[in-house]
Amino acid sequence: MTIFLDSAGSSLPPREVLDEVIGHLRREAEVGGYVAARERADDLEAGYGVFAELLGARPDEVAFTDSATRSWLTAFDAVPLVAGDRVLFSEAEYAGTAIPILRRAREVGATAEAVPSDAFGQVDVDALKEMLDERVKLVSLVHVPTNSGLVNPAREVAEAAHAVGALVLLDACQSIGQLPVRADELGVDLIAGTGRKWLRGPRGTGVLVVRREAAARMRPRLVDLHSAEWVAPDEIRLRDDARVHEIWESSVADRLGLVAAARYALAKGIDVIEREVGERAQRLRDGLSALPGVTVRDPGVRKAGLVTFTVDGVAAADVRDRLARDGVTVTVSGASSTLLDMTRRGLDEVVRASPHYFVEPAQVDQAVAAVSRCAR
Repeated sequence: MTIFLDSAGSSLPPREVLDEVIGHLRREAEVGGYVAARERADDLEAGYGVFAELLGARPDEVAFTDSATRSWLTAFDAVPLVAGDRVLFSEAEYAGTAIPILRRAREVGATAEAVPSDAFGQVDVDALKEMLDERVKLVSLVHVPTNSGLVNPAREVAEAAHAVGALVLLDACQSIGQLPVRADELGVDLIAGTGRKWLRGPRGTGVLVVRREAAARMRPRLVDLHSAEWVAPDEIRLRDDARVHEIWESSVADRLGLVAAARYALAKGIDVIEREVGERAQRLRDGLSALPGVTVRDPGVRKAGLVTFTVDGVAAADVRDRLARDGVTVTVSGASSTLLDMTRRGLDEVVRASPHYFVEPAQVDQAVAAVSRCAR
């Protein structure tokens, strides 16, 4: 039996999600995609309310996309930037968001600057406050990075940024589904997330939250006949809700599966999920920390379900492959994914294990034993 420790990559969907996706695909094969979609119109519409409940927003502040990357890029592209503006981002920034920040800043003549990390590895809020001024238009913050169990202090960052009128875009790709991520509690303006990781939804699904106050300042550019209406030969009218960031074509089956995954998480309870994931991650950290030649690499005061480590003298890919032969699924995170953070910490790569609540404590212990054999 496989011990699955890669929910930070693409998790295992529950039966309810599989049934929803496969069932709808079968229905499309019977009556066609358009008819099948019309039959589920009410369920698709209800999905906005489900995610509003999950993410502490209003239904008209929720949009669906095909990935966390698409959600993030769509939001970032809609934030007006001109020469002289500044964008700040965390040292734990993921390459998928750092690259477009650096590219667009160069194109428009803005500046992109990394906020230093504090002694615990999280974004230094005091340093952020020193960097902030009225030229800062956006602060990009990774909630949980791809390469460690660190949880960044999102609410404190939002409060500081709002003092100078900056928007805060939260990359919640690794936190939605394992931690409480609520716009109303964290105070962030924009949230980008995925379905395939901790939420246990299908691949090719994403969600974007755009708070109403932030929406008034944004200028969506990637619009089509879903996000806008052609009302006269030379005139269009944009939607006035978050769905202005959606496009017309999407996988209805995957969207229904995404909503089913959110319902599943809400029924279990996000607080219960946070506790159970945290218990398994800490059990794994404790077990790995006791092994000679194994070093746990997770910084931060508060930690999430990602557990990263290295084995002396063994390349991360070799550890991954040896564990796979023992029936343990993990993955590798390299320096290029989080260049600033990995460089700061002197790391080229780490092994990443991410146990979800469906991993039994005994399986965590078996995984530790497998790592021990690698280390020997």
